Amino acid sequence: MQNIVLGLGSNRSYGGKSPIELLSSACSELSLRVQDMKISSIYKTKALYLTEQDDFYNMVVAGKFEGSAYELLEFIHSVENRHGRNRSKEVRNGPRPLDIDIELFGEQVIHEKDLIVPHERLEERAFVLVPLVEILPSYAEKYKDALKNVSDQRIELVG
Repeated sequence: MQNIVLGLGSNRSYGGKSPIELLSSACSELSLRVQDMKISSIYKTKALYLTEQDDFYNMVVAGKFEGSAYELLEFIHSVENRHGRNRSKEVRNGPRPLDIDIELFGEQVIHEKDLIVPHERLEERAFVLVPLVEILPSYAEKYKDALKNVSDQRIELVG
């Protein structure tokens, strides 16, 4: 069983659910396979990379997963799909009802075409680092420099 950290984000409604409701629903589904799950608060953040879009609602989930990183990737893709994600119709880094990234998968380092762990942009994203340290304060020292580097990114606690 591996300790995992997932980053979740949403900035588009789907199926009559707001982004915050989609995050909540996704957490319920994730809890079916992620044991000892810890859930961060939700934060509202300005979109990075492609900035001309609605703000995102972001959070982090941590827990234990039984299976490989690729099994986790397959599972989170199925959760995304059930919440309106359709990669074939998206603009990269554009609006989406649900995005789930594997941020950490134990101590594993994976660098494949379809999976990079730790997530390659984890340390440049306040919307991952702030909620990560919220639920796993032991990571504060490890990421203290990264947190300083993203301190100019707007991130607002929603609840």
